[in-house]
Amino acid sequence: MAVQAPDEASRPVPEWATIEQVFAALESPLLAYARRLVRDFSVAEDIVQEAFMKLHAQFQNVLTPQPWLYRIVHNLAVDHQRRASRLVLVGDAENDGEGPLADAADAQPLPDEQIARWEGIGLVRLVLETLDDRSRELIRLRFTEELSYKEIADRTGLTTGHVGYLLHHALKSMAVELEKTEVAR
Repeated sequence: MAVQAPDEASRPVPEWATIEQVFAALESPLLAYARRLVRDFSVAEDIVQEAFMKLHAQFQNVLTPQPWLYRIVHNLAVDHQRRASRLVLVGDAENDGEGPLADAADAQPLPDEQIARWEGIGLVRLVLETLDDRSRELIRLRFTEELSYKEIADRTGLTTGHVGYLLHHALKSMAVELEKTEVAR
């Protein structure tokens, strides 16, 4: 926690009666803050607008709008950066280690995210084993071999409608089992 200077600690916290007053007082500083975080003015504007929309929805419950808004803007900027780091930029073949490609984050998931993913995959495999052979085969054809319902029907001798029916019920029973383990929530 940051220590406040004596003059900051003695300053009264502003009281705003309406969201319009909060907007008038904090829009510009929040835009500057968001722009420093995301380095893009239009994205910063979107972030600040979303933060004020969140405040509008909860205005009666927020006791201190200023720190609340700064935290929301910070969180939205971090979320934006995370989503942006997942994008793969294509096209600038002359990029020599500068610009957006050089700033891209490591694409590897964090260790705890990877472990959670492995656990989820393991649970899906266990639940898949509880299905009957025909259902497992239909799921394998659909999701591993990526066959259409018609192609599965041709291969198995079932009708296309029956393939859809069986797949629907197999996936639904898997979802019920996975929901019990909290994987599908």
